[in-house]
Amino acid sequence: MRETAHDADEAREIPKAVIEKGWELGFLQASVPEDYGGFGEHSAVTGVLAAEELAWGDLSGAMTVMTPALFSLPVLIAGSEEQKKKYLPKVIEAEWQPYSAALVEKAYDFDPNDLKTSAVVDGDEYLISGEKVFVPFADKAKAMIVYANLEGKTQGFIIHSGSAGLTIGEREKHLGWQAIPLFTVRFDGVRVPKEDRLGGPDGHAFEPILTALQLASASMAVGVSRAALEYSRDYAKEREAFGVKIAQKQAIAFMLAEMATEIEAIRLLTWEAAWMADQGMDEAAKSAYLAQAGAMDMAMMVTDRAVQILGGHGYIREHPVELWMRNARGFAAFTGLAMV
Repeated sequence: MRETAHDADEAREIPKAVIEKGWELGFLQASVPEDYGGFGEHSAVTGVLAAEELAWGDLSGAMTVMTPALFSLPVLIAGSEEQKKKYLPKVIEAEWQPYSAALVEKAYDFDPNDLKTSAVVDGDEYLISGEKVFVPFADKAKAMIVYANLEGKTQGFIIHSGSAGLTIGEREKHLGWQAIPLFTVRFDGVRVPKEDRLGGPDGHAFEPILTALQLASASMAVGVSRAALEYSRDYAKEREAFGVKIAQKQAIAFMLAEMATEIEAIRLLTWEAAWMADQGMDEAAKSAYLAQAGAMDMAMMVTDRAVQILGGHGYIREHPVELWMRNARGFAAFTGLAMV
């Protein structure tokens, strides 16, 4: 991923070979039990470790490889037994396919627990209305989980491609995340059968899903930040100014030390929150939120300082630190784009 990240960002597309290789690693397959086509069991700790390493290579590539998890893991975590048997093997047993999810809304006060997109009961169906942004591969997705407000609760609904009232907008343009296609999607009274409500007619708890989304965001922020620290540290050890390596300059050394300290703090908080989630502890939701909130600021600080350490070279696209800084800026809006 690291080797192809620059060209992928320029071309706004992840190479197919990279996606296939990432899928072959089996990150998602290892999270799904054999009964549903996988070969393991879901573990948040394993998930954050994998997400961190993938994002260390390239954030857009990691998001792309992990996109099917946005559909599969909510089904695994909160779906009914019928939904698990119906949908999981379709995703897990095949090659990488663009199954997706839509959570984020275009609002300054966006709150995943108070969505503007609505779901209204209409006989044996639900009517979904609203607009979502940052929807990965929406133009090609065979199905997506759309989160909507149903009587004050956030609930997921499985919507298939080609559904009446489903409109896919143009591909969005962003400061970072250039290589993964993200779209605006409108829902104008899209009809969803009650059996396609996540969890079945009785629905599901949203908190475990939100926790898994926040853990993904935090762990991927750690991965990007680690990459920036290591690159700028190695550069500082080689770059000379006034006859000495710039790493020996107190200002640079202190910056690197603070970057490393903040990364390790958020990393351990993320791991602890993931462990709590695996143990089914109520505190997991709070810890995952804190990890994500801390990771947003940490990633921006670390990547910005990496650019500073490289000086004028940090602003040149041949060095990856400018890409990491652009990508890191987006973590504030990242919830809903990856899941572990």
